[in-house]
Amino acid sequence: MTRPGSIFTAMAIIAATGAAGVATAQELSYSQTERGRYLATASDCIGCHTDVEGGGVPFAGGRGLETPFGIIYSANLTPDLETGLGKWTREEFYRALNEGVNRHGQHLYPAMPYPYFTLMPRDDVDAIYDYLQTLEPVHAEAPEHELPFPLSIRQSVAGWKMLYFEDKQFVADPDQSAEWNRGRYLVDGPAHCGACHTGKTMFGADDEDEYLRGGALENWFAPNIRGGENGGIAHWEATDIVEFLRDGRSRHTAPMQRMGEVVYFSTQHLHDDDLDAIATYLKSLQDPAREASDRPDEARVETGAAIYFDNCAACHAADGTGVSHIFASLKDSNKLASEDLSTVIRIILGGARAEPTEAAPAMIAMPPFAWKLTDGQIADVLTYLRQAGDVKAGPVSASTVADMRAYLQDQ
Repeated sequence: MTRPGSIFTAMAIIAATGAAGVATAQELSYSQTERGRYLATASDCIGCHTDVEGGGVPFAGGRGLETPFGIIYSANLTPDLETGLGKWTREEFYRALNEGVNRHGQHLYPAMPYPYFTLMPRDDVDAIYDYLQTLEPVHAEAPEHELPFPLSIRQSVAGWKMLYFEDKQFVADPDQSAEWNRGRYLVDGPAHCGACHTGKTMFGADDEDEYLRGGALENWFAPNIRGGENGGIAHWEATDIVEFLRDGRSRHTAPMQRMGEVVYFSTQHLHDDDLDAIATYLKSLQDPAREASDRPDEARVETGAAIYFDNCAACHAADGTGVSHIFASLKDSNKLASEDLSTVIRIILGGARAEPTEAAPAMIAMPPFAWKLTDGQIADVLTYLRQAGDVKAGPVSASTVADMRAYLQDQ
């Protein structure tokens, strides 16, 4: 992903101090705008509302978000009077986040995660509004959404909302600790983790049975992040989760690609007590035991092992345990054990890099292997790794790799 340095410079300035110089900022208390800045960061507003790859101005929108139904472009959140939030009132902004309706009464597409933001209380939303009003206005009209008929008609969203959207605020569970409740609020509300990590129905709504058990988005697969018994990160300690979200490194793996953005723009800037709360909540989520997988042909496992030792072992170690905080462990990878291997195959074919963070500024990258390994060889390596890991999983077909290779070549 290409990111001009100007975006990161601007983001750093905004994250540190908030944009200054706008007249409305003088009317707002520092504590209110700072609280709004923090909540906007927790909500990762800048990640979606900045055309990162196109070198756009932070918060000015225009980023194309791929959905199963087409491309939706993010809105301009700066207080520009014509193309941004300059004419929006607090009430209108709250209605957008709480009900998914814009200031003109039009339904918003749920690519804007109001099904999660609806949990946020009014004072949190007002604080975000007040912070956004302090940004420098940027005149930037978002492109038209690329959606087929009838989805191109916003009124079609009304039917979807009747079936799948519930306007509700967060209610604490009195049987749980304050830390657990804070973690659930952050996970289900501002951080909207389920937008990526929860499986979706054919209509794009959250499948409640797949809550945080992994989900596909933009042809990536966000893995299971349930941390209790049998969960995707059951082998992670709470401190591992905090370290991953705060430092962008952990003894298990480092966040790359889309999750790398989340850590860079959002979670590394959160307070440790909030990260502790998120970890506490995730560690409470258990899963049923996995069913035994089919044992692949032994010849394929042996072939995959040989390919692994020739191409992967130098970094990930002969036994797949990797190097703590540098090269990911493949022995206990929840991505490798997932039914959907989109992310793993994409990384092998196209390479990937971990985002630099304040705590870990050094760049870590994995080179691409599309030029070197065939679809069958990659499938054999994955088949071997899925049998060599702590959690056994079934064989991988060459056609699955071929489909991803074709997709990437078309991008």
